[in-house]
Amino acid sequence: MVTAGSSFAGDWAPAKGPIDKAPIEDPFAEAIRPISNPTHFDLAIPRTQLHPIFIYNEMPDTVDTILGQVPVGGDYQLYALQFEIALSERLSINATKDGYIVFDPQSVLTQTEGFANLGAGLKYAWLYQPEKKLASNVQLLFEIPLGDRAVWQGTGDGVLIPSVSTLKLAGPFQFAHQFGFKLPLDDNAESTIFYTSAHVSFEATKWFQPLAEISWFSVIDEGDGGPRFGDHIGGALPAVVGFEAGDLVNWGAANANRNPNFVTGALGFRITPPGKPYTFGAAWEAPLTTENEGLLENRFTVDMVWKF
Repeated sequence: MVTAGSSFAGDWAPAKGPIDKAPIEDPFAEAIRPISNPTHFDLAIPRTQLHPIFIYNEMPDTVDTILGQVPVGGDYQLYALQFEIALSERLSINATKDGYIVFDPQSVLTQTEGFANLGAGLKYAWLYQPEKKLASNVQLLFEIPLGDRAVWQGTGDGVLIPSVSTLKLAGPFQFAHQFGFKLPLDDNAESTIFYTSAHVSFEATKWFQPLAEISWFSVIDEGDGGPRFGDHIGGALPAVVGFEAGDLVNWGAANANRNPNFVTGALGFRITPPGKPYTFGAAWEAPLTTENEGLLENRFTVDMVWKF
């Protein structure tokens, strides 16, 4: 939650009451950003903000492949900094994917590190009803394949990511939802994926908001499984793995239709220091589908949102 005294580019212009009354508060001032699925899930209202993120993701002991259960284990970490620049109360430039990945498996795969792809685009609030504390946007992002193949990035010709998100504030409750598609320009090198995420939070106090979130990724059209990511089992991973890798990675796995659906649940909270334009968040996330049909055994995400 951010207090009404904080500001950001593109703030809703307060309506003026009678001369002897103060301006009406920003109706979206208390809205908080979701924490899980951070490269795809954000608020429906444009804001100018910085969003540093750290993710620690433990991987399952074994994962499903066409060769049977293969040991992996270990973890990976992501260090990222997102930003958004509001051009008006309805329109913003949004940079949602970047950062540095450290990949540290226990078995079979290779310890590597490198940069993630870059993703950015425009977000427009087509529905903006501050009097009802309701907003919805359309967003179009483009993921540029500039990352390092050592950490499963940098393949294909880029990915278009159209999405729609909605925000509703109701008393102490906040509800948010987003759905979209990852549409690769080269649908052999990367899989086509539908995703959706939902968020609910409660203003327990003016500075503390517990929250719960759920995300679902579903493969619509798998890739061709061609040789890629040569640091890992000679580039054969997309041909043998039996699923896609969730929010950060797209292998173009040929056998992703074996386990096309991946669902996670997250519990966490946000803390807003009184009178400050920044908030801190933390969430623990775990799979709700079968653990070895994804890269996530459990995940801990911490972040900060700083508005300007």
